Amino acid sequence: MIRNDFFLAVLVMAIWGFNFSMIKLGITDVHPLLMTAARFTLAVLPAIFFIKRPNVAWRYLLAYGLVFGVGIWGMASWSITAGLSSGMSSVLLSSNALIGMVVGVFIHKELISHRKILGALTALVALLVMVSATNGNITLLGLMLIMIAAICWTVMGMIVKASGTTQAFAFNVWGMLFAPIPLVAFAVSIYGPNILSEAISVWDLNTSIAVIFQAYPTTLFGYWVWNRLLIRYPLSTTAPLTLLVPIFALISGYFMYGEKLTIAQALACMLFLIGIGLIIKPASAAKQTAALATKTS
Repeated sequence: MIRNDFFLAVLVMAIWGFNFSMIKLGITDVHPLLMTAARFTLAVLPAIFFIKRPNVAWRYLLAYGLVFGVGIWGMASWSITAGLSSGMSSVLLSSNALIGMVVGVFIHKELISHRKILGALTALVALLVMVSATNGNITLLGLMLIMIAAICWTVMGMIVKASGTTQAFAFNVWGMLFAPIPLVAFAVSIYGPNILSEAISVWDLNTSIAVIFQAYPTTLFGYWVWNRLLIRYPLSTTAPLTLLVPIFALISGYFMYGEKLTIAQALACMLFLIGIGLIIKPASAAKQTAALATKTS
């Protein structure tokens, strides 16, 4: 990866990590489902008028909007309100790689390497340590919500793959069109229509800043850069960079909110990210060819 692209990639990872602190900033008084709906509304409008709709069936865009909007970021934002620290939310969301590996093995009948098995075991042990050694930065409800988000991340990948799209950024923007209304409807179904007027009454400058940051630097700029990098470079180069996101999230959570980890949690976070790294690092071309030959023989 050339130097300019590397620095640009690190910038996006920093933005995505800092985004978890911005989520916490915006949902102090406004319900996370409504804040997330506002985020995607701003991200879609007016960008969608300048981006051609990808050549895929509408059902894929609808499914993507529901899973990406409600399932991933609605639940991830809600997990922070439910007591999960912003940094820990980012770390635990990385478990989507572990879930994706399980889906690949049991649903797609993919072969699994010893490296990935080691990574999975390392991540699972570290996850248990992080939860058991909590200092109040992990709650049961928060953990459940972020695990739903991690599962939905895997589902999102399956939707994108099934769509066969080659226009990732356009697919993302048009898919987000179907996120705001379900998010609002979900919030109203749980708390009643008064939640809308309450959100308007407590909406302040911090909420606006948080929503704008999530809509533009995080969503539009971040995914535009990331999709360009995915086109230019192999997955073995780009995938490991995503492990920087939880690190930046933990750092920003510490400086913005004084979020701290126990010593056991800090060590467990490092082991967890190492385990996830072993899972997401693609095999060499030679090993991939050998695995394909074994599978088809």
